[in-house]
Formats: sequence, C-alpha cells, structure tokens
Amino acid sequence: MLELQWLGHSSWLIRCDQLTVAVDPFLTDNPKRACLESEVHADVILVSHGHFDHVQDVAAIANRCGSLVVANYEIATWFSEKHGVKKTQGMNLGGWFASGDLRVKMTIAHHSSQLPDGSYGGNPGGYVIEIADHRLYYAGDTALFSDMSLIGRLGIDVAILPIGDLFTMGIEDAVEATALLNPKHVLPTHFDTWPPIERDTSEWSDKTLRSTSAIPIVLKPGEKHRFN
Repeated sequence: MLELQWLGHSSWLIRCDQLTVAVDPFLTDNPKRACLESEVHADVILVSHGHFDHVQDVAAIANRCGSLVVANYEIATWFSEKHGVKKTQGMNLGGWFASGDLRVKMTIAHHSSQLPDGSYGGNPGGYVIEIADHRLYYAGDTALFSDMSLIGRLGIDVAILPIGDLFTMGIEDAVEATALLNPKHVLPTHFDTWPPIERDTSEWSDKTLRSTSAIPIVLKPGEKHRFN
C-alpha cells in the first residue's frame, strides 16, 4: 500500500509500511499549510531545488527526526555545513540512489535554484521515486520539456506535476506533460498558495481527462490518497 498526502504548495508525504518520505517541506510560512513543521515525521527528505518554498523546513525536520536529506550535491552540502544536518546524500542529474526500500533517480527540471541566503543551489531537479512496487514522478518546479517522454518510458504509476503557471508549467503545459509521461494517475501541485498561482483544478481535471489516459486526482491540503 502506498499513501500520498499533500501538505500544501509543493510539499508531500509519501508513506509505505514503516517508511515516510517528505518532499520539499515548506510549512512555516505557507499560508495554505496542512500542518505545522513540528507535526511532520520523515525518515527521508527529498529536495528538488534551493528556493525557500521548497527548503524552508528541511533542516528543522531532519534535525528533529534524524532524517536522511537527499538533494543535489550543492544543497546537500549546504544543509550539512550551514544547518548541521547530520545525514545527507548529495547526487546529481541522471543518477540513482537507493536506501532500503526506497530508490530515487534525479531528473532534469527547467527552472532556477538559489538557496535562501543567496548561495548557489546547483541544478534544479525532479525525482523518479520507486517505493512499494510503485514508480512515482515528482517533477519539482519545471517548465514543460520534451524529454518527459523519456521519463515516461520508465513506466510511471503516479505523476505529481505543477500547474500554478507564472513560475512553473500552467494547466495547458501540465496536460501536455501528462501526455508525454503517460502515467496511470496524475496529481497537481504548486498552485493556490498565493493569488498569482491560483488555478481552477476542475479545468485541469477536465482537460487531463479529455487529452490523456491518466486519472486526475485533486487533493486539498492535508488530504490523503491510497494506491494499492
């Protein structure tokens, strides 16, 4: 059994058996957060890039829970040296990393990456996540790119794609991304946090159903969905 929980913005919890993976935890200054940082437990934290709305609560959770932080080399080093995170794993685009029942591949993302203190954040990325006999794709913050079709060849069960526009793909490009990826299920992320990225998820769902074979799933902050 695999469970996804949206915590708001681009923050997710992925659970299976005794393993919990947090993705891009941003809660403290998130006006649409589902919970407080202090309520989140994670064994592993995946970080897609360095922007504040993706890294804000990484160190607090990792230092409280003893989480392993997985990120590109520059971000992993930054958390280790600047925030005292004891367990980090730096990697880079195209590489795979395995830890217990979790296996992840860092994929390209067309975006930018600067850490909150102005430090260089390395290349932005997304992740293919293999867990509980499922293969997920978390795109991170990205524009549409044609190589999503190559990611799709891996066989994606669940895709998590930004739809907020302005800083990432909008609805139209997210639907095109879904067509390239050909996942079984797709969930939207990085939307509705602030007015500039408010979007109509019914429009996204309708266009996804009309133009792709994927099943769209829309969660509210805090809601969970289970996959068998």
